[in-house]
Amino acid sequence: MEKTINVLVEGGKASGGPPLGPALGPLGVNTGDVVNQINEKTKDFAGVKIPVKVLVNPETKEFTIEVGSPSTSELLKKAAGIQKGAGNREAFAGDISFEDVVRVARQKKPVLMSTELKSSVNEVLGTAVSLGISVNGKAARNTIKEVNEGKYNGELEEK
Repeated sequence: MEKTINVLVEGGKASGGPPLGPALGPLGVNTGDVVNQINEKTKDFAGVKIPVKVLVNPETKEFTIEVGSPSTSELLKKAAGIQKGAGNREAFAGDISFEDVVRVARQKKPVLMSTELKSSVNEVLGTAVSLGISVNGKAARNTIKEVNEGKYNGELEEK
């Protein structure tokens, strides 16, 4: 019977400490090997928290690592250079470019509900609204209106 350990780690910075080490210890797998593989697989997401699944066969001590997709909010916070969103609706926590929004939408498109890039961009902008992140100096809410009005159709062509 395979055991599954779900953890949230910062890209490239997993460690043998909690929560990973205590969960792996009783299963008898080499924690250092698991940590090294996680760090190798997540190094491109430095500064972003990423969900990771470690599947362990307790009998053979073999393990498999599955790296999930970082959350939209983590990708937006990284793009804006902030640690957390704004505490209220009037404040802005940070600013990103529309190109950042499109990049995040392309990264997240496989796991978002939308099938078109324009819809994916609007989902990402909705997250920006909730975090208090502005786009090109404007409230993300206004950018959503502009996207819906067709202002960015050229940038949103499927490639």
